[in-house]
Amino acid sequence: MGLNVQNNTNVFIIDNKLKQMKVVKRDGRLVEFDPQKIYDALLKAEEKISGEVSLESAEKIQHIVTLVIKEIAERFNDNVKIYEVQNVVEHFLLAEQSHDLAQEYINYRTNRDFERTQATDINVTIGKLLDKDQTVVNENANKDSDVFNTQRDLTAGIVGKSIGLKMLPAHISNAHQKGDIHYHDLDYHPYTPMTNCCLIDFSGMLNEGFKIGNADVEKPRSIQTATAQISQIIANVASSQYGGCSADRIDELLAPFAKCNYQKHLQDAKEWISDETQHDAYAKAKTSKDIYDAMQSLEYEINTLFTSNGQTPFTSLGFGLGTNWFEREIQKSILKIRIEGLGQEHRTAIFPKLIFSMKKGVNLMKEDPNYDVKELALECATKRMYPDVLNYDKLVELTGSFKAPMGCRSFLQGWQDENGQEVNSGRMNLGVVTLNLPRIALESNGNQATFWRILEERLDIMKDALVYRIERCKEATPANAPILYMYGAFGKRLKRHEEVNELFKNKRATVSMGYIGLYEVASEFFGGQWETKPEAKEFTLDIMRKLKGCADRWGNEYGYHFSVYSTPSESLTDRFCRLDREKFGVVENITDKEYYTNSFHYDVRKNPTPFEKLEFEKDYPKYCSGGFIHYCEYPVLQQNPKALEAVWDYAYDRVGYLGTNTPIDRCYDCGYEGEFKPTARGFECPQCGNRDPKSCDVVKRTCGYLGNPQARPMVNGRHKEISSRVKHLK
Repeated sequence: MGLNVQNNTNVFIIDNKLKQMKVVKRDGRLVEFDPQKIYDALLKAEEKISGEVSLESAEKIQHIVTLVIKEIAERFNDNVKIYEVQNVVEHFLLAEQSHDLAQEYINYRTNRDFERTQATDINVTIGKLLDKDQTVVNENANKDSDVFNTQRDLTAGIVGKSIGLKMLPAHISNAHQKGDIHYHDLDYHPYTPMTNCCLIDFSGMLNEGFKIGNADVEKPRSIQTATAQISQIIANVASSQYGGCSADRIDELLAPFAKCNYQKHLQDAKEWISDETQHDAYAKAKTSKDIYDAMQSLEYEINTLFTSNGQTPFTSLGFGLGTNWFEREIQKSILKIRIEGLGQEHRTAIFPKLIFSMKKGVNLMKEDPNYDVKELALECATKRMYPDVLNYDKLVELTGSFKAPMGCRSFLQGWQDENGQEVNSGRMNLGVVTLNLPRIALESNGNQATFWRILEERLDIMKDALVYRIERCKEATPANAPILYMYGAFGKRLKRHEEVNELFKNKRATVSMGYIGLYEVASEFFGGQWETKPEAKEFTLDIMRKLKGCADRWGNEYGYHFSVYSTPSESLTDRFCRLDREKFGVVENITDKEYYTNSFHYDVRKNPTPFEKLEFEKDYPKYCSGGFIHYCEYPVLQQNPKALEAVWDYAYDRVGYLGTNTPIDRCYDCGYEGEFKPTARGFECPQCGNRDPKSCDVVKRTCGYLGNPQARPMVNGRHKEISSRVKHLK
């Protein structure tokens, strides 16, 4: 803005009558009458007309707002409706001969009404789908919008989203459409009372049997059958919810079934091999191959599955703590298979997401029994980016128990059942609503007191939205999703007439309060280099403490675990910034980048060392233990796994969950391996210019998981963010 008049806050004095008056918003909410909002809106309109705001224009706008205040005080005795306030503003704009400003102000109102109508107009959004609008077809990098079943799901999602916006309470729907909050997965929920993500109770299902379709499935008697059943369970669970699903401690889960293979091979050895000293070696060799084949089959099954919503099931495998022979073989097979890659070209598998658990006395140090598995995990991470690592002691400290995340980063908190038994698998998340923190900062115009006041108002909306998610999920019946509620995926097996709330209440289920853009918030108040200023970091931590305090209070009030969640923000990093750029213009270090920074992460454009980055970020997860991940950017590491190990070891006592970002792109035309060059849309081989997904393999960390942007393009903001990342280790 040519003249910094927007910082001229609180210039209007209103009497006690107006202080008591409330403005009735279109969605029915009552908010304080704040003439500063009128002033700011007119300043923005003037800037749009003239390119800058002169002192003379600012003074005239201030005069008009003063007239508006006086008129409202004289005309209204009770609450005043928002459109009545706007009509008074328009009247004085015309009376003061500010015709251009009046037209811009009226046009803005009209456009906002038009946009609200379009958001629930199925024909408008179907048109965007047919035109391949990237905000629609590239919203989820795990969906291939060229295939029929994805197109069918996108079409159904448009209908679901339109109906969902009408089902939501008006103030929540309005806040979502404006971009104050984001009510996630509107294409599925609340139109259907689906749940989000979960840790599947594979142990209960495999050992007690389950039912899929018309088949009653018995307990498997081999690891091959066990992994085949797991893939079927994953496909069915993924089609009955809309988030990720995880197999926690899969090495320990599958070891008893691998032992069945061993016992069978041992019996064969006793029958056919006369030398008893060879029996164990024979049985282990055969079992080792069975384990490898079974885990390879599971990898291929997951990557070739398509759920009913047109995407590969978002699956995570947690492993690494088992120490017996069978568990170690499973761990090593998972890593060796991932290193080998998929198909004749040995492409990097996107799923399942691999999560390696590290623990002192198990695999952390050279003297630990599973250190050799850690070395294999390091090799795998340098070549395939996965596995991410979970640090046992820190994760227990942060979340109350040890378990893999549900999908990408959503963590359950420690919980015990009525018998005092710790329960992790079989629990779930009921959905996410994310708060647009940078918008609050921009609306505050550099005034921290205003920031906290607006935050309080938005948190009230967040609470209502999260409670609505819970109440809608409770309206499901076990028959809606038998695999989840009746056949064991959610742990307890309900009868058709029982309440699904039995699996949610008493904080067994979580519901997530997401947030985005702490970097941008602090940039508004302290400048873009704020990471080095202790008072700036303390301000961002105060925000997190505020969110955590609300979540804890709401959880005690309603009996569900409200968790603070560092939203992955795949498409949201684009949507929020795009909406705020339209509303506030290009603001340095905030909207100018065309993306918002994920959660509490260090600005991706800066290059602290990995150790400095982790030291900076380690203070945040205690306030957002419902979902978080750290990552560091590296150059090619395949010849230097010890450098990665140094970071892993440093992180062990500091952060709970860490990902590795290192270049692993490959061109099959010229043989180049390394990092492809970012372009306006997508990436290309720096050696030959190849960008054909059929002859190159480009893998980038989308958020907490990997994506292939050549095969499945991302939204503009996410592409910009990935392209802006700099290395933390040279």
